[in-house]
Amino acid sequence: MIGVIGGSGFYEFLAAAEPVDVTTPFGSPAAPVTVGLLDDQQIAFLPRHGRDHEFVAHRVPYRANIWAMNSLGVRSLIAPCSVGSLQPDIHPEQLVIVDQLIDRTHGRSDTFHDVGGPTDEPGSRPPVHHQTFADPYDPDLRATLVATARRTGIDVVDGGTMVVINGPRFSTRAESRWFRQMGWQVINMTGYPEAVLAAEMGIRYATVGLVTDYDAGIDGARPVTMDEVFAVMRSNVARVRELITATVADLGDLAERSPDP
Repeated sequence: MIGVIGGSGFYEFLAAAEPVDVTTPFGSPAAPVTVGLLDDQQIAFLPRHGRDHEFVAHRVPYRANIWAMNSLGVRSLIAPCSVGSLQPDIHPEQLVIVDQLIDRTHGRSDTFHDVGGPTDEPGSRPPVHHQTFADPYDPDLRATLVATARRTGIDVVDGGTMVVINGPRFSTRAESRWFRQMGWQVINMTGYPEAVLAAEMGIRYATVGLVTDYDAGIDGARPVTMDEVFAVMRSNVARVRELITATVADLGDLAERSPDP
């Protein structure tokens, strides 16, 4: 099964889909997962922030979301999200298929292998696990997204580093200048720990970043606001759906092959 986790402004995917309530050791996911068919491929969709965006970035139930997807048999996961540009040559309304991330979050549960996790027996110690994470995004899934975007005429950037901040506030100008000077391309609030949790489950994972704004500090750009982010996301979510829909047909063979956890 292929999974899609929708970001801000992306709360529905398939018109004909059935909701599935999933119980996880980490509570309920952000919303019921909906499952349906797209070109004879089974798709599971989950809005990351909930149906009505009730979960802000640092409150998203990431472990429950990924556990639910895995329990339904998802082996490849596409995770669109909104991002801000940190570089003057990356523009609003472009799509960026990132290939690296920098974690600047704090206080988020980012493993299934800690005390109280699902692998523990009562009174036992959890197994020691150090997740390989040098390449956070699956290269085959990334390549398919990039190739499909180019074939369908979508303006796409192949690669880039996404720095993930905790939120819910946006960056100061000083922070934004620092991130830019470090050479990072885009900024986001939800890319971590979602990516590493998928890796722990052995799920192929890739992110489609929709650029909604220039982050504070980019050549004197006006500071970003929440209203602007949502406006750009709403006006471009159809293109993100188009990319994912066009990509699904190419992922059938890939979804059948699971990477080593």
